[in-house]
Amino acid sequence: MTGMTVLLLTAAACEADPEGPGADAGLVLRAAAAAGLGAPSLDAAGRAGLTRDTDGRLRLPDPRARYTAQPPARRRAAHRLLAEAAAGERHRLAALLHRALAAPYPDDGLGAALAAAADEPGPPAGERATALALAAGLARDPAERAARLVAAADRYRRAGRPARARALLDRAAGSAVPGPVRGRAALVHGLLALRDGPVADARASLLLAAGQSAPGPAVAARLAAAEAAWALGDADGYREIVGVQGVPQAAGAVLDYRLGMSASLGERFLAGRAALARVVDQAARAEEGEPEALLRAGAAALVAGQVEAACRIGGRALAAARARDAVPEVPRALELLAYGELRSGRHARARAHAEEGLRTARAGGQRNLVAGQHAVLALVASLDCAAATVAQHAAAAQHIADRHGLVQTATLAQWALSRADLARGRAAQAAARLGPLTGPGPRSGHFAVRMLAVPCFVEAATAAGGPAGARAAVAEFAGWTERGHDPQAPAQLARCRALLDPCDDAFAEALARHDRMGGGDFERARTAALYGKWLRRTRRPARARVLLRDALVAFERCGAAVWAAQTAAELRATGEAPGYDRPRSALAGLTPQQLRIAHCVAEGDTNREVARRLSVSPRTVDHHLRNVFARLGVRSRVELARLVHRAERPAAAS
Repeated sequence: MTGMTVLLLTAAACEADPEGPGADAGLVLRAAAAAGLGAPSLDAAGRAGLTRDTDGRLRLPDPRARYTAQPPARRRAAHRLLAEAAAGERHRLAALLHRALAAPYPDDGLGAALAAAADEPGPPAGERATALALAAGLARDPAERAARLVAAADRYRRAGRPARARALLDRAAGSAVPGPVRGRAALVHGLLALRDGPVADARASLLLAAGQSAPGPAVAARLAAAEAAWALGDADGYREIVGVQGVPQAAGAVLDYRLGMSASLGERFLAGRAALARVVDQAARAEEGEPEALLRAGAAALVAGQVEAACRIGGRALAAARARDAVPEVPRALELLAYGELRSGRHARARAHAEEGLRTARAGGQRNLVAGQHAVLALVASLDCAAATVAQHAAAAQHIADRHGLVQTATLAQWALSRADLARGRAAQAAARLGPLTGPGPRSGHFAVRMLAVPCFVEAATAAGGPAGARAAVAEFAGWTERGHDPQAPAQLARCRALLDPCDDAFAEALARHDRMGGGDFERARTAALYGKWLRRTRRPARARVLLRDALVAFERCGAAVWAAQTAAELRATGEAPGYDRPRSALAGLTPQQLRIAHCVAEGDTNREVARRLSVSPRTVDHHLRNVFARLGVRSRVELARLVHRAERPAAAS
């Protein structure tokens, strides 16, 4: 065949999915054989840059340029060869794609067949989107053409190719678009802007879509519009949109989600928590789930204070998104996981998920999610990284947040900066940043996040000598705590009250609440460190050392190096010899609670005395002490005391 080459066939095959992984080697080779192209042609193609991957795909540098450089007649001939080579039901979509690319004129029959094949499962998402776009070009009816263009745009959005989706929406806007298609176009526009654009614009498009769509799509549009209002920090707008009065309803988990989220942010928070608990329970019992439904359930779990459930659901949402090739949902699931792990105190996992989420969000052109991942990374970095690293992530998050109206992301970024200040002893700077963020008024932070930052504000304000504003924040925090949004909040509230009105009983109550709740080692370490600081300042260095050692060990186990360094400095100020900067190897296998009990016993306390010091029951002390004996291989309190003193002897000798 005159002018036909393996390079042209490869470039033409790539047109079936221009941004895809390359051309199907088997398809190209069958077409080449039909054209009489043998080994010399393959050798020439290899010398020109054609390569074959282990996954059976042919790759060519800049295939689009090679394709467009050929005359239209030669390109159509290549597509006819490829269409004939794509024999069998397994290659049905590929055959129709190349028939469409070979067609010089509109063809309603071929367009209808291609559009139908694009809805069948199996082929890659990019090929199915290309099929709908080509089917639009084959339609003679302008309304049908517009409908297929919008459907193709949605397919490209789902495939993680937002630029191509926007280009097709622009093409559809120039056609005679019927009402239902306008609604779907507004939905796609809104979903694109929700992930990469001003979220106020996204909300407007999504509400427009809800008003122009059938009940099913209308509910989906309203849920997405509510998400935009949440990102904006508009609590009243969120409740209005997510509410169920006068708008299409859905049964089951969707209805419970809408009822629960609306009520949880209002006065009926108990009813809201019950509805959200049903959403979480249903997600937990379901063997499989759609990514979108699981992401809603994860959000419900966070609002209901079920942080561990949110992490489990986030893991399932990530797996479901990957299994269904739901590209835009992968970074969303990673953001849910990162935020949940952060709230649970598992900072290393939070960083790993946020870093992966940052990569996938960038690859998919979802800048709003990029900003959210930077904010989580800034918060994690405030534990163990240089201040410059925190500032870098926070600035990246803030830049996008300011442009796109992401109030929640901006609040998290500012919280991270203040936490970095606090960890480095810059209490006045932290209080100045957190005061407006946690208080009422136009400069207030996001309605779902600002209360989480109140404990940091109280710590900063009391350390800076200005606790007056902190009292009002604690009063509001107490009401928020009663709603059950965060399992760590009761212990944090007790810590805040101890900082405002310090006494042994108040700090002991805070530590006891941490121990009753379990988990949250980082927050417990902060409480222990603050108690130890207060004891040192009230001239009780021996008791201060016990608490500061506990805090130091816990910070190091959490990977909170910056906080550990500050605590080590405080410990040295009590007269502790420098060098107690790492947990001793003999004791490194103990939990923080076991280590606290071991230290008390080494100092000569009875079980009852240990129980009083640590605000736990003697039975709890006895249980932990038996585990300590077993883990360390000792048989008596005397052996334990020797082991503890021996573990600390290098510090004393240094």
